[in-house]
Amino acid sequence: MIKSAYIHIPFCKSKCRYCSFISYTQTDLKEDYLNALLKEIRHYYKGELLDTIYFGGGTPSLLTVSEFEKLLGMFNFNEKNEITAELNPETLSQEYLNGLKSTGINRISIGCQTFDDNILKLIGRRHTSKQAEAAVKFAQNAGFDNISLDFIYGLLNQTVKMFEDDLKHALSLNIAHISLYGLKIDKGCYFYTHRPQNLPDEDIQADMYLKAIEILKDFNHYEISNFGKPSRHNLNYWNNNNYYGFGAAAHGYIESTRYSNFETLEKYIQNPLNHAFETLLTKQQRLEEEIFLGLRKTSGLDLSKINKKFNIDFEKKYSNILKKYRDFFVKTDSGYALNTRGIMVSSSILSEFLD
Repeated sequence: MIKSAYIHIPFCKSKCRYCSFISYTQTDLKEDYLNALLKEIRHYYKGELLDTIYFGGGTPSLLTVSEFEKLLGMFNFNEKNEITAELNPETLSQEYLNGLKSTGINRISIGCQTFDDNILKLIGRRHTSKQAEAAVKFAQNAGFDNISLDFIYGLLNQTVKMFEDDLKHALSLNIAHISLYGLKIDKGCYFYTHRPQNLPDEDIQADMYLKAIEILKDFNHYEISNFGKPSRHNLNYWNNNNYYGFGAAAHGYIESTRYSNFETLEKYIQNPLNHAFETLLTKQQRLEEEIFLGLRKTSGLDLSKINKKFNIDFEKKYSNILKKYRDFFVKTDSGYALNTRGIMVSSSILSEFLD
């Protein structure tokens, strides 16, 4: 049963300098894109009662309230649902947030990144710290009580103290959730070919992450990068469950098949019913994904479920890895989870489980 859907809105007014995600500034194609998106949803969505929908980007807040309403009108929902929209602070007003609340959207994720105005300019963000604060207030006034803020650590000129101040400032706004991302400069972003100076090194980034765990100690640290009231939509990913992916470059996972749509706007608009690729995962690949995703959660792996689902003895099959990294795991009532030391080197540990 599919209970979640991701909808990609790939438009941005401008590209942030650290961003290598699929996004486009061709907002003149928005109407054609939305028509293609509606066509894709009509074709693939089977009318299930959904628990979650997530509008990601790009900048979903470039949609009008009526455009959100039209898209949401395509779906059926369980009574207790979670509908999330990613929003950029500079596009928000009280009227707009009031309108979003009326559509049924009940969770918003605001791309704050930092409250330091100098750094915001250096990384190409279009908003100021005051606009980010105002966006939270507008949302709260509109009745949103499930608000998440995104932050990046390891930004140019950023110190541990500056990052600590960002988090303390966020907490003072009485939000429900914080997502943290270490800066990664990947191919396709401006910084990849114009590498900035004064970037914190890996040790300082690690110190920033540890400081975050300390500062956010009263928040539920439920996943490596996430603190606070859990996102039910993202938990669906980490629990390795099925979900629809709609829109350009969107990925979906249905009945052991992972698929992706065409990345460019032109190809997607012309071919919204055709996937760019589909991959039927083997049993071993599904097991590896179950482990990889499950160990991102601080609750870790439930061995009884994994053993039954894949007909294995996890502790026997992976005894060498568990022994090699025994100081990085904690034994839970249901299985294994990474401790803080394990989280810090999680990429190395998780790669060991890949065949």
